[in-house]
Amino acid sequence: MDDAFWGQMTDPSAGAWHTGPCGDTMEFYLVIEDDVIRKVRYHTDGCEFTRQCGRTVARCIQGKSLRNALSISVREVLDALPELPDAHRHCAVLAVMTFYKAIGHFWLEEAHS
Repeated sequence: MDDAFWGQMTDPSAGAWHTGPCGDTMEFYLVIEDDVIRKVRYHTDGCEFTRQCGRTVARCIQGKSLRNALSISVREVLDALPELPDAHRHCAVLAVMTFYKAIGHFWLEEAHS
């Protein structure tokens, strides 16, 4: 499947990674201009369900203001992926949490510059 959001960035405005209790690692990279997420990439070494959750978060946040993008929730990801098995719901948590972490890093950098 073609995934326009898959991959890494060498010079993002913000980025973060997190390894979940299942051992999967999720990464998010963001290009932010004028408080708008202009470009999103995610990468994971996890299973297809982790990848689906990363893709869903990326699709939902690209083009949104930071404030609007932060409204994404695990429930929104789960609702968008009704076929996600209960045993893989933690993949949605991992994707959303990693995105939040990237925004947190961005704001910390902004505060220190």
